[in-house]
Amino acid sequence: MRVLVSRQDNLGDVLLAGPALRAVAARADEVVLLCGPRGRAAADLLPGVDRVIEWCAPWIDPDRVPVRRSEIDGLTRRLRGFDRALILTSFHQSPLPLALLLRLAGTPWIGGISQDDPGSLLDLRHRPGEDMPEPLRMLALAEDAGFPSEDDARLRVRGPLPDTSHLTGGPGYVVVHPGTSVPARAWPPERCADAVRVLHAAGHRVAVTGHADEKELTALVAGEDGLDLGGRTTLPELASVLEGARAVVAGNTGPAHLAAAVGTPVVSLFAPTVPAARWAPFGVPMALLGDQQAPCRDSRARECPVDGHPCLASVGADEVAAAVDVVASVHTPPTTKGHAS
Repeated sequence: MRVLVSRQDNLGDVLLAGPALRAVAARADEVVLLCGPRGRAAADLLPGVDRVIEWCAPWIDPDRVPVRRSEIDGLTRRLRGFDRALILTSFHQSPLPLALLLRLAGTPWIGGISQDDPGSLLDLRHRPGEDMPEPLRMLALAEDAGFPSEDDARLRVRGPLPDTSHLTGGPGYVVVHPGTSVPARAWPPERCADAVRVLHAAGHRVAVTGHADEKELTALVAGEDGLDLGGRTTLPELASVLEGARAVVAGNTGPAHLAAAVGTPVVSLFAPTVPAARWAPFGVPMALLGDQQAPCRDSRARECPVDGHPCLASVGADEVAAAVDVVASVHTPPTTKGHAS
């Protein structure tokens, strides 16, 4: 049985699909993951995935992606030959455009979560309960499709991970990750820098991580007291750095879910533009900080709609440091690298 599973948005969303993918892999001969360019690096880390098809879906990507007949036809050809397909989507996305292409490709059985009547596009129209954590929401679709979970349903990545002790000096530090893909979800940079200073003063080694295009931000946040790792890690290396940490401080962004996937506690600076019940780090000790009743609640805003960004600006460095101590107290980082998660 060849099964196509799709999750076409961001890095964190692809990581959250891991439990559903493992459930499918336990009963399928081949699992192919269809993802977008924003989630491609995460796709390579997921256990159970045999092959990846990358394609940017105009109905999923937040930027304006032109719709070209030649590209649609090319994708449809690449989708031929699957026995089943599961379309994993967020609550605000529709599986129906992809389901139509899969029908054109000849896929005999398709399952998805759809609020709209799918007509003949879906064989399984799954409708989950409200405010389920996103990994369990996707796993419920897989189980309804005949792929029951055979493990603990936590997030995981492929091991072994690369050794990054030459970057960090060995495990036992705290990671601060100041960047986010959506500005409305970011803790103000000056607060991140305050947290690095407070954590350092409390005796913690602090590593500041970030993408290559966030080097200016990570340098500002690291200051004189933190180790600036901005732009110095691939995604597998970042996973290794997060695995060696006692705790990770991050917003609602992909690296927070990557930390959960390697079993590291998270202090989550969570803007309530999307529900924390669905999107908070899953399956690890976690402290949720930020005003979850702020006026931006459930707005899905990409830019903060409220002056002063009060939902997160109200959180102080001392509060974050105290939360780090709480979540780190129940976690012991691995003493050797290359851990298979």
